[in-house]
Amino acid sequence: MTTGKETVAHVLGQLEPLDVRARAMFGEYGLYCDEKIVALICDDTVFVKPSEVADEYLGAVTLAPPYPGAKDYLAIPQERLADTDWLHEFIQRTADALPQPRKKKPRSR
Repeated sequence: MTTGKETVAHVLGQLEPLDVRARAMFGEYGLYCDEKIVALICDDTVFVKPSEVADEYLGAVTLAPPYPGAKDYLAIPQERLADTDWLHEFIQRTADALPQPRKKKPRSR
């Protein structure tokens, strides 16, 4: 099963005005905040990268791989996605806790 574009649009709408974007990846989507990948949207579910921030924002949450063979991520329940204040703070704090992505080296010809 793949994620519908409506789901991605809904999640992005819930996260406005944060600096977020979604990028198609392997038939699903990566969710970036401040140019750091903070979550994946797979099978219409938001899976947030685990970080030290998660314990503060999530009680009993399901750890699950977003796709077969992936590391476990935090599966965010649909009802939590409706709470925009909580979601904004959780996503921004997760992005703040993650390291900056490494610069890609230019390919040599």
